Amino acid sequence: MNWDIVEGNWKQFSGKVKSQWGKLTDDQLDVIAGKRTELVGKIQEAYGITKEDAEKQIKRFEEDTRP
Repeated sequence: MNWDIVEGNWKQFSGKVKSQWGKLTDDQLDVIAGKRTELVGKIQEAYGITKEDAEKQIKRFEEDTRP
């Protein structure tokens, strides 16, 4: 997944992200704004998991959302 494209189309992707990680608030999604590193950090905060676990979840998300 190309995160430059995600960042450019964040409004569309944020719904999928919110569906996957429901604990993320709209304010957090605004801060993330399509930036992968921000997403990792917010998932860590919201779910109390390690960076590695957040990275694994995002990798699975990327694989599941490929066209």
